[in-house]
Amino acid sequence: MAELDTTRTDDSGADAIILAAGKGTRMEGDLAKVLFPVADRPMLWWVVRACRRAGVRRCVVVVGYQAGAVQDAMAEEPSCAFVEQVEQLGTGHAAQMAAPQFDPAASRDVFVLAGDGPLIRPAILERMLETHRREKAAATIATAVVDDPEGYGRIVRDDKGRFEAIVEQKDATAAQRGIREINVSYYCFDSALLFDALERVGNDNEQGEFYLTDVPELLRRDGRRVALLEAVAPEDVLGVNTPQQLAEVDQILRARRQPR
Repeated sequence: MAELDTTRTDDSGADAIILAAGKGTRMEGDLAKVLFPVADRPMLWWVVRACRRAGVRRCVVVVGYQAGAVQDAMAEEPSCAFVEQVEQLGTGHAAQMAAPQFDPAASRDVFVLAGDGPLIRPAILERMLETHRREKAAATIATAVVDDPEGYGRIVRDDKGRFEAIVEQKDATAAQRGIREINVSYYCFDSALLFDALERVGNDNEQGEFYLTDVPELLRRDGRRVALLEAVAPEDVLGVNTPQQLAEVDQILRARRQPR
């Protein structure tokens, strides 16, 4: 593999790629998943808001199902650009759709985030970026330690506590399923290294998809630094995959808005 020039060419702030192409088959409705409302706003709006408050310069939103409706919902967000994932081939493939929005000769800090994660806090993004730059990492992953990790990708560390891999629930061994440190889908990457690694991601897994979660392991094998930041509170981890979880997240966000 040719050596990539990863000298940063612009220090004005990070960009973000937000994955927002899915339907959400368990949500009991025809809306694109990221358009389901929580606390009176689409889920995607909360993610973009967190990015904006953390100083993110630009959000590249990867759309797919109901692409036009998603774009219309975010029409008043000048920081958003949109790219389309026509075939739903996994999170790695979705992130790769954003590549034309980035200068391949430049190296920028870029978050990759899920558009259906409205509980994300700006302070976590700020801490991630600070860690990413301080450690000169190729990738920085925010993690959480939870009592019940069922359904989440597990963070596998080596015997020195360093990052080794993210293993998805369906691909995990019995021992790995016992790990309580989980991936919450908050990433910060060097953009040039991200898109180079995405070209090498395969789909030899239970789902037959191209996983974004394979990228940090590829970077580690390349000898690059992958930083872990155990920063996400367990109560902020709740995913939104059912109407019941949507209602719970709605309550959490409304409570956050109340004066203390």
